[in-house]
Amino acid sequence: MSGVTEDARAPARVVPMPSDEVCLDDWLTRRSLPRVRLSPQELAARRTATVSVVVPAREVAATIGQIVDELLRFERAGAVDEVLVVDAASSDGTAALAERHGARVVQESDLLPETGPCRGKGDAMWRALSATDGELVAYLDGDTQDFGSRFLVGLLAALFDDSSLEFVKGTFARPFKTEKGEVIAHGGGRVTELMARPLLNLHCPALAGFTQPLAGEVAARRTLLEALPFPVGYGVETAMLLDAASLVGVEAMAQVDLGTRQNRHQSLRELSAMAYAVLVAGSRRVLGDEALEELDPGTIMLPGLEGADVDPRRVAVEERPPLRTLARAGHVGRA
Repeated sequence: MSGVTEDARAPARVVPMPSDEVCLDDWLTRRSLPRVRLSPQELAARRTATVSVVVPAREVAATIGQIVDELLRFERAGAVDEVLVVDAASSDGTAALAERHGARVVQESDLLPETGPCRGKGDAMWRALSATDGELVAYLDGDTQDFGSRFLVGLLAALFDDSSLEFVKGTFARPFKTEKGEVIAHGGGRVTELMARPLLNLHCPALAGFTQPLAGEVAARRTLLEALPFPVGYGVETAMLLDAASLVGVEAMAQVDLGTRQNRHQSLRELSAMAYAVLVAGSRRVLGDEALEELDPGTIMLPGLEGADVDPRRVAVEERPPLRTLARAGHVGRA
């Protein structure tokens, strides 16, 4: 049974530290789960709840077809109930390609339009909750180049098999491909290593056992997800970890081995803006809303290009309220 009651409110904006020292070795032994290999039919036989699978997608025509094909195998077998691709007005034909492969596709701007324009990945994930019904919701990134059934199976099997779990995150090796085609075995995940991991170790060491805190592969019970605020941009994964720990505790959270994950790499310039979003999301939960707003977050100064001294870059750091609060107020219903 879910640990989040119908009367749950948003997590405290300043994350409380655990009163007892968390033994990471013990947590890792019990809550760091091995890779699972199951066919769609075998996973369906273990199913204990309805499942919605959400794929936020932006300019991923090169990978979305393979991902949809794999996910629909599980839908046909009865392991999941729905597969939803939420497209961010991609210009490369992502939406049309996903539809041709059989997915249900919606534009993120068409979900909860009364809340204003969609601002980023986290916003799309939040809006997707209003367009799905599963008791469990699994989010999977749309740019994975080596996608396989292991991504979905690992997340769902953990929640099917253990009713005490509320939140499961993927962990994997992150190889890095250079421009010359060379592969550095553990060179990926630069924002993780330089921002997210140090931030969590300093401010919430109870979460230090999560090997890939910024992994987009995550599944959770709807009751928990609808009780969480969602940063609209790339701070969403950090916020979900911290807020879930605050609301249900690290004992209700786990990570599962998904093997390796290869995705497209972005420039350091883009990663700097992503790291800023992670920093703001974490700081909001450590310092509290009022202290953070005094800093007026939202703009990062990047080195100027073509002779300019600096390049001010606006970064989406706003947050959406827990969806449950909107639903109770009558402002939102299922799409």
